[in-house]
Amino acid sequence: MTNNKKFILPIFLLIIISVGLIIFLYFYNPVKNLKVNFLDVGQGDAILIQTPYDQNILIDGGDMDAKILRQLPKFMPFWDKEIDLMIVSHPHDDHVGGLVKVVKRYQVNKILYTGVTHNSPAYLAWLEAVRDKNIEVVIIDRPQIITLGEDLKIEILYPFESLLNVEVNNLNNSSIVAKLIYKNNSFLFTGDAEKEIEQELLGQEINLSADVFKAGHHGSITSNSEEFLEEVKPDYVVIQVGEDNDFGHPSLRTLKRFERLGAEIYRNDLDGWVQVVSDGEKVEIIKENYR
Repeated sequence: MTNNKKFILPIFLLIIISVGLIIFLYFYNPVKNLKVNFLDVGQGDAILIQTPYDQNILIDGGDMDAKILRQLPKFMPFWDKEIDLMIVSHPHDDHVGGLVKVVKRYQVNKILYTGVTHNSPAYLAWLEAVRDKNIEVVIIDRPQIITLGEDLKIEILYPFESLLNVEVNNLNNSSIVAKLIYKNNSFLFTGDAEKEIEQELLGQEINLSADVFKAGHHGSITSNSEEFLEEVKPDYVVIQVGEDNDFGHPSLRTLKRFERLGAEIYRNDLDGWVQVVSDGEKVEIIKENYR
């Protein structure tokens, strides 16, 4: 019995030291990078942004199947259950459905959305969950800048006016369009905004160029117009799309447009999740590549 006790204490101390070292190495990062994770949630959008300032920002969440709950733990440690900012591009099920369970299981500190009218069960369930948790909500009703750090910001480019409680014929065109800028690198997210909104953006004095472009509307031909892409000039394009989806996404014509730009193309249906790591000067692409 005595001999066993002699061994137990050193082993216990070794475990404590090892756990402490793992935690230290995780949090000690002298060169903090921006990580933009395009989550593999099937036919839908879900983007987790992890900033150099230890902020978790979630743009959309896929559909009601809540595949996002299996994706988030791949990038967030088990003890981190905090979403600093949630952005809902627009209330279609494949963007808002998965956020119902995210709101219930994670601590969400603030939400940005347009407040556009929609009566789908998924959207209504999300609104109810947000009310139940008493989460701070900000209605995006104009272009604005959200400062995340001295060298990191989100520029909200669209909508140009309030859509609060407004019924629109095409919900895709109520999508929040946002540009994430970290030092000299930038990312453009257009939700499902279609060509009409792309034309409106082109008509403004807006710098649309971006290193990384999240393909509009899952690579549909209704978005990603040639004129718009020539302004964005992305080096990398990420298409959030489900395998063998019923919509024919992405369009072959759209893929050809990306290829003509010389952009590298990544797809959730082919590559699994896609992570873009930026130090503010250059980006590195990491993919799950499980298919």
